[in-house]
Amino acid sequence: MKKTIILFAAAFALLSACRNQDQALNADVEIPVSVEDLKLKPIEEFINTTGTAFPKGEIELKSKIAASYFLGENPRTGRPWQLGDRVNSGDLIISLEDEEYFNSVKLETNQLNLELMESELRKQESLYEKGGVTLKELKTAGINYENAKTAVATSKLQLEKMKIVAPISGVIVDLPYHTRGTQVEAGLTMVKIMDYKTMYMDVQLPEKYIAVIKPGLQVKLTNYTLPGDTIIGTMTQLSPAIDASSRTFKGTVSIDNHDLLLRPGMFVKADIVTSRKDSSIVIPKNIILSRQKGKTVFVVDRGVAEERIIETGLENISETEVIRGLSRNERVVTGGFETLSNRSKVKIIK
Repeated sequence: MKKTIILFAAAFALLSACRNQDQALNADVEIPVSVEDLKLKPIEEFINTTGTAFPKGEIELKSKIAASYFLGENPRTGRPWQLGDRVNSGDLIISLEDEEYFNSVKLETNQLNLELMESELRKQESLYEKGGVTLKELKTAGINYENAKTAVATSKLQLEKMKIVAPISGVIVDLPYHTRGTQVEAGLTMVKIMDYKTMYMDVQLPEKYIAVIKPGLQVKLTNYTLPGDTIIGTMTQLSPAIDASSRTFKGTVSIDNHDLLLRPGMFVKADIVTSRKDSSIVIPKNIILSRQKGKTVFVVDRGVAEERIIETGLENISETEVIRGLSRNERVVTGGFETLSNRSKVKIIK
């Protein structure tokens, strides 16, 4: 019995020694971590939404007469107009030719008549001053002159139907093909033009943000086909009414698309900037730990990790502002913090 007790005591002593040795070894283990030197930088708080971008300027031009079709030439490329070409307001895109229609307009006849009526009016004015004609005769000459002017203006408007001219600057987005010289009917679509240097997007916003989102707020827009490119827009209109079924309210974003990066119909992610600070301590959101004592992060000083309680301010999907608990130029742990405890020894691997 005595021998058993001695053996048990010896085993316990050996186990305790091993445990103390393991603790000593663990105390000397340096846990590898990545760190970031804290610098002052801007942070924005925003509300995310999505929508579809539409052009502010869009027009569809149709033939107004039945005539022979002749596609015009792009003066900037020297070749016939085609999809994707930029047009300027006033560019001739298509000519519609019909000799019978042209003759029926009688522009030359009406212009000649206008010249005669103008000459007659000047003659009657001169005679009236000398008492050679009555006031009634002078007024009749004036009426005839005005009617002649109207006839010329009408003829010119009729001839304009033989030309498809761009009324706005933009891009050709639809140009139905017709063989040169073929007869086209009145009412057919000849060309569609879009001006998408300025675009707009309607968005549906959750009811809880109705007191936060105001006209004039900056909106940052991105599309998955445009990696790295951010397009700037502005919140321009907001509905005061809440949709009872969706619990949302409608807003409109105006988009400055002068580089034509966005295309009409693109699906767009929008970040509505509700708050911004230009110089704050900002850390990655995913390194913050939630403890009973509050939010904490680990800071490295002389090879030792210190768990620090922090107070946060603005935040977005990836970053958080720290308003208390951290100082500029301190080193905050951004990787490997999951296994740390307060006063752990660390090895910085950056």
